[in-house]
Amino acid sequence: MMDMDQDSRKRLCFADGRRKVDYVLVYHYRKRSSVRGSPSQHRLSIISNGSYPLGVEEKDQEGGKDEPAEVVVDVGPPDPADGEKIMIREEFEGNLKDAGLEIEHDKENKAHGHAFIRLHAPWQVLSREAEFLKIKVPTKKVRHSRDLFDCQRNLGNSWMSHRYFWPFCRYNIKSKDTFFDNATRSRIVSLYYFAHESSFQPEWYNVIRLLHDEWARYGAFYKYQPVDLIRKYFGEKIGLYFAWLGVYTQLLIPASVVGIIVFFYGWATVETNIPSQEMCDEDQNFTMCPLCDRACDYWHLSTACGTARASHLFDNPATVFFAIFMSLWAAMFLEHWKRRQISLNYSWDLTGMEEEEVHSHTYIDKKITLNVFLPSQTGHEKLTWRDRLPGYLINISSILFMFGVTCSAVFSVIIYRITISALMAMSPDPEVKSNVRVTVTATAVIINLVVILILDEIYGMVAAWLTELEIPKTETNFEERLILKAFLLKFMNAYAPIFYVAFFKGRFAGRPGDYVYVFNDYRMEECAPGGCLIELCIQLSIIMLGKQLIQNNIFEIGIPKLKKLCRTLKDKERAPKEIVEQPGRRQQWHLDYDLEPFDGLTPEYMEMIIQFGFVSLFVASFPLAPLFALLNNVIEIRLDAKKFVTELRRPDAIRAKDIGIWYNILSGLGKFSVIINAFVISFTSDFIPRLVYQYMYSETGTMHGFINHTLSYFNVSNFKPGTVPSITSLGKDITFCRYKDYREPPWSTEPYQFSKQYWSVLAARLGFVILFQNLVITMSMLVAWVIPDVPKNISEQLKKEKTLLVDVFLNEEKEKLQLIQSFRGFDSPGASPHARQVCFSL
Repeated sequence: MMDMDQDSRKRLCFADGRRKVDYVLVYHYRKRSSVRGSPSQHRLSIISNGSYPLGVEEKDQEGGKDEPAEVVVDVGPPDPADGEKIMIREEFEGNLKDAGLEIEHDKENKAHGHAFIRLHAPWQVLSREAEFLKIKVPTKKVRHSRDLFDCQRNLGNSWMSHRYFWPFCRYNIKSKDTFFDNATRSRIVSLYYFAHESSFQPEWYNVIRLLHDEWARYGAFYKYQPVDLIRKYFGEKIGLYFAWLGVYTQLLIPASVVGIIVFFYGWATVETNIPSQEMCDEDQNFTMCPLCDRACDYWHLSTACGTARASHLFDNPATVFFAIFMSLWAAMFLEHWKRRQISLNYSWDLTGMEEEEVHSHTYIDKKITLNVFLPSQTGHEKLTWRDRLPGYLINISSILFMFGVTCSAVFSVIIYRITISALMAMSPDPEVKSNVRVTVTATAVIINLVVILILDEIYGMVAAWLTELEIPKTETNFEERLILKAFLLKFMNAYAPIFYVAFFKGRFAGRPGDYVYVFNDYRMEECAPGGCLIELCIQLSIIMLGKQLIQNNIFEIGIPKLKKLCRTLKDKERAPKEIVEQPGRRQQWHLDYDLEPFDGLTPEYMEMIIQFGFVSLFVASFPLAPLFALLNNVIEIRLDAKKFVTELRRPDAIRAKDIGIWYNILSGLGKFSVIINAFVISFTSDFIPRLVYQYMYSETGTMHGFINHTLSYFNVSNFKPGTVPSITSLGKDITFCRYKDYREPPWSTEPYQFSKQYWSVLAARLGFVILFQNLVITMSMLVAWVIPDVPKNISEQLKKEKTLLVDVFLNEEKEKLQLIQSFRGFDSPGASPHARQVCFSL
């Protein structure tokens, strides 16, 4: 048992059992035989770097002496490309050694497969890089207890290697004659990654156990995240992501509670709502105009009773309060996150980090792809605006084209709704006719959801390709431009159908006798009798829940497993049957190779930002959106945690002070939500028309008569030829039908023109938009001013540290002054020779 534990402990060490494996490089072998090649053949020797031999020896039978065994991998028939890769790989490894790293290769005993190269960064190299980066960490040597195995003693704290080792393997390593960039390394090295720490290491045992048991487990959904441990194991950038996600999820709790209260308020007052009662009252006998030409009949407004009652659940006076609350909630969320971020920066020693330290290394991968080489005197490539102009033009035209694709998809769904509604209205089955609106709305929203999911994947790849064409100067610029393009495309894709229902549907349909037609046959669709807000609620809820359930959860669970299965099958097909597997237990880096690669935090942030838009932008139409977002995020945190701990290769630790451009996007969405909610309340809901009627036109000051006030008259004799209903089940004595609009009656001097009520309501709507925006923005600024960015305890600690720092500087200057004065005293003519000799020796 002790031998097994000792063997397990050495699974992250070199063959000597002392040096720790910090980084792993992987490249793929073609089928070849292991023989001693001639000097003329291209070959790769398996060697050991440093003073610790691999211990592979063979006995020379004739000479009777030990001879180190050099295992030579023959690459088969001379291939110029393979030979070039081998030579570049050897020079690349030489540059790594020159940088101070130590390398260990596989003990090659297989004819085909993957070769793993282990890299180790000595403590001296890590300390040197820490000095260059000005990182505040304890560098005092600590004596470890006896139970720590040897490969930790030379390293000190292994989490430091996770941070300082990264610049060696990811960024550019130069020699005098060769410049290795990421594109070149991708041709000679298939993969490079950090190995996951083993739970047998005493230093990491508690960390790994807590991450598995208290974080990456669905049963721990009610517990706080161990953010400090996440930062220690994965780095600051990933730690900030999970800290931000925790703050966002935590603040969704009060928003969900208020949303539930608003929803239940609508449910409790639906029986006393006068407009709904009037719509459901069959004695009112409002005869409505046909919903389509020829095939549709006149109908009674009371048949839409269910839609009116459901609309009141979301379109009630409490909705306005909830919209104001959510706008202030967004401001409070951003302020709370700023305070939390500053606290983390202080506790993680990031307050003094300079901008050039934050991951701003040169990004030049795609310059080789574009064949743009403009070497300057310093050896770097310098691109002018003329070189970048084609990429910018392609970017602008491609983004506009993608916007056109999104609008075309929305328009296609509109055509589907119009045609299916007309076809179902022509059906002789009365049950089919009665369910036209429900069937068309549900199927159209599902089609929209499928299109959104497909275009999301396409737009992600397009955004990456467009960003590569721009050739950004730094990797930070590359990431920011990629995020901005992906956000614009995915935002347009996710919200275009919702914007159409909220602000365009039913506003360009025309009126009876003068409808707007598509393809000269189909009328533009109109809103439901209860208004467009209920349809907006249905659209928003299905798209939001569908994206969260399918894209954010099923895709995150299913696609990585499917990719892993495909990669395993591909490796099996590529490898011949005569593979000789390496004996013994598989090492940790072999296990990590089977995991899914880490693709960055952009997809994780993106799905949360889109969800934040659902929660804030159209929350006036769906008060339960924060509740569903909260339920999703509770699962999302544990799902992401499990993915990072068990299903992904260990990401590279990257230092970061904040969440970057994502904060600017959140701030922009928060301000944009004020405008959107103002227009939703004013133009999509009936809140403003009700107020105008109650205080300007109602004789009793109540809502009685509101439905009759919003319906205009139309003389059926004014129908265009060929549009009159062919069958009238309500009788042939119908002279007037009603439609929802503010227009003059046919007996007026200006028939069917907009009435005074229309202009009064329009003026009130515009006035409400201005009032709502100024009120909410003022209150948001007040919230941001009241809540300080820096917590009080952090501010006091920073002041105390500055005071201590000033005291240290003053003491140092005082000691220097005393030393100078003592030197002057020794240098005076009256000083003794012995004192002068002591001074010079010092």
